[in-house]
Amino acid sequence: MNRLLSFLKITMIIFISIALILAVATFFFMKQPQFGQAPSGKNLENIAQSENYAGSQFKNLNFTPDLTEGYTTLGIIYNQFFNNHPRTEPKNSIPSQKTDILSLSDDENVLIWFGHSSYFIQLDGKKILVDPVFSGNASPIPGTLKAFPGTDIYSAEDLPEIDYLFISHDHYDHLDYKTITSLKDKVKTVICGLGVGSHFKRWGYSEDQITEQDWYNELRPDSGFVIRTLPARHFSGRGFTRKNTLWASYLFESPSQKIYFGGDSGYDPFFAEIGEKYGPIDLAILDNGQYNVAWRELHLFPEEVIQATKDLKAKRLFPVHSSKFVLAMHPWDEPLNEVSNFNKENPIPLVTPVIGEKVNLNDSTQTFTKWWEDLE
Repeated sequence: MNRLLSFLKITMIIFISIALILAVATFFFMKQPQFGQAPSGKNLENIAQSENYAGSQFKNLNFTPDLTEGYTTLGIIYNQFFNNHPRTEPKNSIPSQKTDILSLSDDENVLIWFGHSSYFIQLDGKKILVDPVFSGNASPIPGTLKAFPGTDIYSAEDLPEIDYLFISHDHYDHLDYKTITSLKDKVKTVICGLGVGSHFKRWGYSEDQITEQDWYNELRPDSGFVIRTLPARHFSGRGFTRKNTLWASYLFESPSQKIYFGGDSGYDPFFAEIGEKYGPIDLAILDNGQYNVAWRELHLFPEEVIQATKDLKAKRLFPVHSSKFVLAMHPWDEPLNEVSNFNKENPIPLVTPVIGEKVNLNDSTQTFTKWWEDLE
């Protein structure tokens, strides 16, 4: 009996020691700069004044569960390891073509996609960058959530000076520490949701570079240009704390066009409200990928992408948030296949370029190949 008690005591000491070591290691790991900085001080006081902030968290316009009823985090993790679809990644390299962005003529109105939800826009003389991720990784842990082969052909060195850097929210596949720090000296103005600026400040950006916005805020930075920060149905967070910064969509209006940057969002009546108030919209850029019934309310399913585009009164649709990272359990090419299928009745012109291909924003008749159909 004494030997058993001694064995149990030693086992308990070992277990507690390992737990303490892991806790300390996690604490110091989470202090690394890629995790950013939570809002504090005056910034947090300003956030508390927002109508969209309650009980130390931001909230969606409508009730939005983190998980669909009947699903659990442990169950999702199990499925990702043991029941994942065998085609979540392509067998072949994703096709691309590298447009020389630095050589673009100033009078060109173009869009260049970098894969997933990252893209560059030059419109009416303004140079815009949205949710850039050039590190090849959508996770704070090196070697995990790696970009598909062929998708990482651009870097910060390939970009000119940026007038407006838009950040939809602070998840790692939209706000990338390595990319943001490498762009610091090229960015004039960061447009982001409330609280997201705290990350930028930790990473060396000045107060003058950062413009935090609440939903329904409006900026008029130059004659003929309007930037509207609008709702999204999603969540935020880079560490163990969630929803402490604001997620958003944006409507960028130039003298010649209106472009909607959707960020990440589940379907919601606000799409129709935006269309009624600000439509018609020339191009809607909406997330179409990384969806799952388990988080039904947080991302658009392909059929909802088409409906949201119609709600927005958009003339063209650019479906993004696919073809670069595995963040859900569907086949990698399913989002583009499905959105094409749901678009067959009264079709909306689809913008589906390969990475790096030049999209002419002045040409609504420009057509694109179904490049994903040629891959395994």
